[in-house]
Amino acid sequence: MNKALFLDRDGIINIDHGYVYQKENFDFVKGIFDICRSANEKGYIIIVITNQSGIGRGKYSETDFKELTAWMVTKFKEQGILIKDVYFCPHHPTNALDDYLMQCECRKPAPGMIIKAAQDHQIALNQSIFIGDKVSDIQAAEAAGIKNRILVASQYQDKVEIKAQKVDSVTQVEPYIV
Repeated sequence: MNKALFLDRDGIINIDHGYVYQKENFDFVKGIFDICRSANEKGYIIIVITNQSGIGRGKYSETDFKELTAWMVTKFKEQGILIKDVYFCPHHPTNALDDYLMQCECRKPAPGMIIKAAQDHQIALNQSIFIGDKVSDIQAAEAAGIKNRILVASQYQDKVEIKAQKVDSVTQVEPYIV
């Protein structure tokens, strides 16, 4: 079984400018390459788990998202870091168009994307880590059975009680990658 470092995208990998789908607007978060390099060295595979309701809302297409994702993965590779896979949910339960308007099992806080990644890549979730910046990230990780959950302080500090390590920035995550 593999252990994984699961990463939310917007707010963890890149600065969350809202509906980021073009590389011109994709600014990497300070410290993300160092954390991922360290995780790779410690035997973790890296998986990105991201809600992308901008697709469902018609703000950008799945093709736009996939092109940006390929560019992002290449940028990590240039830093000597392998992103094993990227899972995304284009749905939204109340504000989306056509087939994207649905309550699904993949949109965080549901654990569907994490469970699918675990099946696809033989991941031991109880030995894995999830880093997110929203309570819904942590709820999805907990529902999937990930014990090491890290919430990076951000603009999304809901008043929900959660069980997670809390840090102010990605640069403070290193001690939790064990």
